[in-house]
Order: sequence, then structure tokens, then C-alpha cells
Amino acid sequence: MDNGTANIREMLEELEEKTLSPYAAKSKSSRGREAEEPPCPVRPVYQRDRDRILHCKAFRRLKNKTQVFLNPKGDHYRTRMSHTLEVSQNARTIAKALRLNEDLAEAIALGHDLGHTPFGHAGESVLDQALEGGFRHNEQSVRVVERIEKEGKGLNLTWEVRDGILNHEMDTRAATLEGRIVRLSDKISYVNADIDDAIRGNILREEDIPKEITDVLGISFRQRLNTLVVDIICQSSGRDDIRMSPDVEKALWSLRRFLFDNVYKNPEAKGEETKAKDVVAWLFDYFVKHPEKMPPLFQGWIEQEGKERIAADYVAGMTDEYAIRKFKEYTIPRDWQVL
Repeated sequence: MDNGTANIREMLEELEEKTLSPYAAKSKSSRGREAEEPPCPVRPVYQRDRDRILHCKAFRRLKNKTQVFLNPKGDHYRTRMSHTLEVSQNARTIAKALRLNEDLAEAIALGHDLGHTPFGHAGESVLDQALEGGFRHNEQSVRVVERIEKEGKGLNLTWEVRDGILNHEMDTRAATLEGRIVRLSDKISYVNADIDDAIRGNILREEDIPKEITDVLGISFRQRLNTLVVDIICQSSGRDDIRMSPDVEKALWSLRRFLFDNVYKNPEAKGEETKAKDVVAWLFDYFVKHPEKMPPLFQGWIEQEGKERIAADYVAGMTDEYAIRKFKEYTIPRDWQVL
């Protein structure tokens, strides 16, 4: 170990102890990793986890996975990656203001959607029906970091990061305040971004949003996002929980319902979803029947976990483009060529 870096991690850990809130998850107090490993000389554990997620293959694939609109024609619509980065930024802003662990919040945010299927929630719903025991993307995200990444070795993340990834859905509750920040940051990110994309795609107009919502949250993307983030900071400051004021929380859920009625169920916005579901369903059935067509890594897990579980892993990891390519490869005849 270089003498110039020997004490950097320890210095940063001590800085956390002196400057972070008593309610923050301190790096020195982590419950640790499944497999013990030597500490990094310069990075506390949550910073190290963030870096591992950022550099993994599943993270890079997010750039070609649907957020809401399938294969949108335009450069400025969100993908699963841009959504993830927006969640991360909101979570970091809130964590920093509350003197919580920014590295932990960022690591959870960057990893929270790694298990999402191609074609967004449309693909998830197919695998949920097809797989015995169901399929949930938050559970799959944990499976990615524990079981699938690094050729089956996993990323060996800390317990706190894995807990936050698992519990970012609204019907669950993370053990750390940083995880609870990501849980809300996810919702405020996709609600605001999906409205922005729907307006860009001429599915909505700003004035379509009910006045009782805009009176509370604001009349623009910037105003709504600022209102929600600042409200969480103000309501959570000095407390051992992450919360929102009743009026703002009610307006957020009303806005979410408005999105479901006018965007998520809109036939123009979701016109191709049936085809996307058919692709995911066909691929899942095909790989269950032909497991030898999956990569050797996945084939090696079949005896232990079953063809259905591993086929779901393989299909869930695909990007939209790759899923369509594999579907075409197996269903559309290639041109005959004279050799």
C-alpha cells in the first residue's frame, strides 16, 4: 500500500463521523458484505459500491432500455439510464441537505433499476405472469448484483446498498434513511419526467394537469421538481425518517394517478406495448424450451435453479434492441445465399 494513500479512507470515515447527521448510515458502521474483502485504501465502502455499480455491464445496458415510450423518435426522451441518473441526482441533493450519506444514496439510486426488463413495465408484467412466484424488478435488481454480474460472482455490495435497492418500491421500507430517500426520489423523478416526455410527444399539454395539483406543486417541470425536493428536505430535517407534508404528498399521488389515466394507459403512447409483450413472452418460452441457446454462463445455473428462472434472468437482462434482434433471429427466415 502506498504511504500517500494509506490513511485516506480512514480520514474520510472520520469526516463522516464528525459531519454527518446522527441518523446517517456511516461507512464504518456498515453491516458489511457477504464475502469479506480487504478495505479499499482510499474509498469508504459505499463509495466503492457506487463505483462497482457504475462500471458493471447491467448499468451500461440501461441506456437502451425503455423508460415509458417504446423506441421514441427523438433524442431527448428518457431511457432507463437517464431516469436512473435523475433519481441519483435528486437523492444526492436531499441526502446532502439532510447531512445523510450521499455515497450510499447514490449507490442505491444507481442500482435500483438494474433488474428492469426490456420494454419497461410491459416486459416486467409478462415475466411476472410467466414465472412461478412472480417477477419484480426490484428483486431482480438485487439478483443482478448478487448473482449475475461479473460472470456469476456478483458485485459483493454492502448490506445497506442491497437493502435500499430491494426496498425502493412503495410497498416496502428501506432500513436506512438513504434508502428511503431513493424510494421517494424514484417516484418524484419518473412522475415529473414522464409528464415532460408526454408533453414532448404531444400526448399531454401542461394545461391538462388538474389545477388542484398545479396549485400545490407548480405549473412547470422545474417548479414541480423543486417543490417536491424542498418539501422532503424541510419535512425530514432533524428527524429519523423521510417524509413529505400532507398536501404535497397528496398532490404527488394525484399527479401519479393522472399519469396512469392519461399516459400509462393512453393507446397512442402505449400502442406498441402488446407487440413488446409478445416478444418478451415468446423469448421466455423459447429459452425454456431451448436452454442450449442461452450463453454457457446461464446454462450452468439451470440444474440448480431451473430453466424458467434462468430464462427469466436472461430475457430480463436484454436491452430492447437485443430482444428484438433475438426475436427476429429465431422467427424470421434469413435470405438464402449461394455459396
